[in-house]
Amino acid sequence: MRKLSIMVFVLLAILSVSFLMACSTADTGATSYAEDRALIEDLQARYLFALDFGDMDTYAKTFTEDGILDIVGFKWQGRENIKRELGAMSANMEKENPALEEGEKELYPATGRHNITNIVIKINGNRATGRAYWFHVGNDNPERKAVLNSYGYYEDEMEKVNGEWLFSKRIIYNEQMAEWIGSAKNPAW
Repeated sequence: MRKLSIMVFVLLAILSVSFLMACSTADTGATSYAEDRALIEDLQARYLFALDFGDMDTYAKTFTEDGILDIVGFKWQGRENIKRELGAMSANMEKENPALEEGEKELYPATGRHNITNIVIKINGNRATGRAYWFHVGNDNPERKAVLNSYGYYEDEMEKVNGEWLFSKRIIYNEQMAEWIGSAKNPAW
């Protein structure tokens, strides 16, 4: 009798462990808040790398097909419009502020890097809203020293399309420019 009890106990233990393992590895297609948040933070990073390296194709692909980029005063809808208009804006800025001026030819080209911090995200199914601070560090000066030259915050609306998070709307506020400053109200709700 005792031997039978031990065998039943072992069998139940094996079945329980097997059941738990099957449940934990089943692919339900659902994602957790942590997984979605990680994917959204990855989207934000890809967006900034594309911007800083002038990769307008990748930059535009961080938006939905009909996504909106609103840089207070400039508002573009659709990937192709965003790519074209932001590319033109970047080209104009380069003409106005060339990276290498006379006497600087021996220096490496000036660069700039955007950074994002204080990220707040609310996720509701396949839609999310986000707020985050951003700042830009550049070395566009004769000494090529890093300088914090602009900062602000983002207000984002995002949508999960075919399993990939994309911006459906991004508003950029720049606290360095009077006409681009956001509201005095706390942007993080």
